[in-house]
Order: sequence, then C-alpha cells, then structure tokens
Amino acid sequence: FVPEERLGRGAVPTLSLAMNTLLTRTEAVAPSGWLRTGQARQLAAKLIDSFRVKAPGPDALARTLSGGNLQKFIVGREIDAAPKLLIVAQPTWGVDVGAATQIRGELLRLRNQGCALLVFSEELDELFELCDRLHVIAQGRLSPPVPTPEATREQIGEWMSGLWPAGVATERADVQA
Repeated sequence: FVPEERLGRGAVPTLSLAMNTLLTRTEAVAPSGWLRTGQARQLAAKLIDSFRVKAPGPDALARTLSGGNLQKFIVGREIDAAPKLLIVAQPTWGVDVGAATQIRGELLRLRNQGCALLVFSEELDELFELCDRLHVIAQGRLSPPVPTPEATREQIGEWMSGLWPAGVATERADVQA
C-alpha cells in the first residue's frame, strides 16, 4: 500500500531509510524478532540505487528527502516486494515532473508484469495512463466501470459531479462525499 500522506503514513520522518524499509518489509527481521540492521541497510541501499532516489545513503532520515525522492523510495519499497496487488493513493501528488514520470513508469512496469493496481487519484492524465478501467466515487456512490479506452475526460468529469446516465446502476460506496 502506498498512502497519500508520505510522511507519517508512508514513512516515519525521524527514522532512517533503512528503518523505514521495515514498515512493510520483514526480511530484515529475524524469527526471534531481532532486527537485522545490516540487511535493512542493504535493502534501503538497493532501493536508493534501483529507484534513483537522491539520498546520501540508507542512514539518511526520511524527513531529509525531497517529496519526490521520498515518494520514489516508498513506491520502490512496495514495488520491490513484488506484490500481486498494489493499492496506490495519489502516487504523484506534489512531486516534480521527473519524479512523477519515473513513478508512473515503475507502476506501468509492475502492472505489465501482472500486478493488479488499484489507483486512487485526482489526476485524470495519471488515471488514463495507469488504469485499464475507471470508476468514480461521487456523492457517496460508486460509478459503473468504464474501460479506459472507451472513457472520455468529459464523461469522467460528469461522473465526478455524480451525473450518471439515467438507468445506469450504481452502488452505494461507504465513503463520505
């Protein structure tokens, strides 16, 4: 899971990148519960290198990274785990164009390898690029699915206002509008 809020949910600002790998990865935790700090540092170094994160090293505190680099680290941590399903909320919100391009590219690569992506985003371009089909949640209702190649920005915009064609079945979403 890649949360919308990077600091506080995706990473602990006062912990090193090595320790932040342990939020969702357990290979550096021994069966006895002891932390294998060397292994955590190696994993963080691998993520820094593989996902081109600009950081001084695995001991850098999460709060010292730019938003884009922290997001690349968090997304990289989850992608490197080779999930079958990855839920991503606002994956490129507030990051620079270069980081956004890289993050979307990594998510596309993961999707093309067979991972299911569930993307929550307000960025229509991002949704049209990453998703095979789209849903909209508006006014507490979930729209019917529409295959992305058949969708238009105008249609999605109307649906974001809660305007579905008459007779189209919708489901009640347990969310607050």
